[in-house]
Amino acid sequence: MDRAEAEALLGHAPVVHVASTTAEGEPVLRTVHGAIVRGAIAFHGAPAGEKTEAVGRPAVVSCEQIVASIPSYFTDPERACPATTLYRSAQAHGVIERVDDPDHKAEVLEALMRKYQPEGGYAPLDAASPLYRKAIAGILVLAVPLERLDGKAKLAQNRTPEERSRLLARLWERGSPGDPAAIELLRAACPDTPLPEFLRAPAGCALACALGPRDVDAAVALLEGAYWNQGVPREALARAHLGSSAWVGARDGAGRLVATGRAISDGSKRAWLFDVTVAPSQRGLGVGEAVVRLLLDHPAVRGARSVHLGTQDAHTFYARFGFQHRADLPPPPFTSTEMVLTRRG
Repeated sequence: MDRAEAEALLGHAPVVHVASTTAEGEPVLRTVHGAIVRGAIAFHGAPAGEKTEAVGRPAVVSCEQIVASIPSYFTDPERACPATTLYRSAQAHGVIERVDDPDHKAEVLEALMRKYQPEGGYAPLDAASPLYRKAIAGILVLAVPLERLDGKAKLAQNRTPEERSRLLARLWERGSPGDPAAIELLRAACPDTPLPEFLRAPAGCALACALGPRDVDAAVALLEGAYWNQGVPREALARAHLGSSAWVGARDGAGRLVATGRAISDGSKRAWLFDVTVAPSQRGLGVGEAVVRLLLDHPAVRGARSVHLGTQDAHTFYARFGFQHRADLPPPPFTSTEMVLTRRG
């Protein structure tokens, strides 16, 4: 990986591993919460112990992300040898430094709070604040400058484009919780991979089977003015997308999000489609149909016995996929009254 990607992986990792030695040469390995501040990976601890003893010594700080476990039978029905793991990792090499400047310490602690408590709910850390002055003075803050930063991504780059395309199809077919996101990472790492059938899209756009936090603002902007979201705050709509069982979309040639759709599903009995929309400039080109087909085929949705949605004006469009009015369906084998709890605001 290039340095920027490796630094982003290290900075966003839930935990990092710090390896160094004591004065006697004994190895020290600790797992800590870390944040990148002023070009270094920084962490905190008690003012006494092995971390303190490692100050001034060379250290390695590492993190890893398991992207997907690939079973042998994806490529060979008999041999165990093809079994492998796709992953990303980063390692930083430097000397452990002690941070003593109160303002610098406060900056590190504030960065850690923003990372691990992004919802806020606390007074910002300030070295001069009576809330924090004593605590900041008494806590140990260490940092390892990113003098040398290495990143490695094992994402099937060694396979042929055709093999990678088959691998994407097998991941989609398997549909484990992390597989859609793994597909997007593989595509980004190997852009020459031929698209498998489930990702076929109209000319000029590309389907995405796993959208995420970076797409929230664009998705909310696409949904601005939609009649079904009247009165729904932007923050609530953003949380709804991030909390969905499935969230797919389409991008134009410049990488801009031009269509989005999400679903909530229990994976077995019921699924509900929500917030399907296409940018006005892309309507009538088949983009919406491609996004809905991908959403219905998503591993979280395709196993549901019934899929539901609500619409005021797109009945003909959804009928193409087999959707019917509830009133036209056979009655269920039991009698019940549907009850709904609606929270306002």
